[in-house]
Amino acid sequence: MTVETVINLAAEQNPADITTGAIAKRMGVTQGALFRHFSSKDAILQAVMEWLSEHLLARIDEATSSATSSLAALEAAFMAHIEFITKHPGVPRMLFGELQRTEQTEAKRMTQTLIQRYSKRLGRFIAEGKERGELVATLDDKAAVTLFIGMIQGLVMQSLIAGDVKRIRASAPGVFVLYRRAVEAMK
Repeated sequence: MTVETVINLAAEQNPADITTGAIAKRMGVTQGALFRHFSSKDAILQAVMEWLSEHLLARIDEATSSATSSLAALEAAFMAHIEFITKHPGVPRMLFGELQRTEQTEAKRMTQTLIQRYSKRLGRFIAEGKERGELVATLDDKAAVTLFIGMIQGLVMQSLIAGDVKRIRASAPGVFVLYRRAVEAMK
């Protein structure tokens, strides 16, 4: 319940401005009750990042499990990520907020680990696609992963600027078509 509350608050306001008092108030509990479960605000952020990592990667794994090709897996992962963001608009705001902090926090470290784990999944799809002849044989795997994640980040940034997270859902298919054209082997 605390994680959901923090994510919902992050969708409504600057995540850096979310206080434990605001979290407790939204939940209808006292700060003391909140601190019986979490030792600090950083511990709450860590729980949010754990939830995010677990749920996003599980959603990606579920979406890609029945893909019949590497390109289909990449598209399924892309669209699943887009849907996850649309359903939880506070998540990218929290991630970008954490990544802007200059100090190395546990939540920031967890975000970095999430990106690494996600990148490995994508890298497997790309390597398999190259082996099967679906993707350009000379494709730079790391660059393809970076571009994939960067497309999502770009869509998120544009939606935050526009103040409309649903905009991501409308733009995503066209963006993926361009990515596909860049990585797909000529037939």
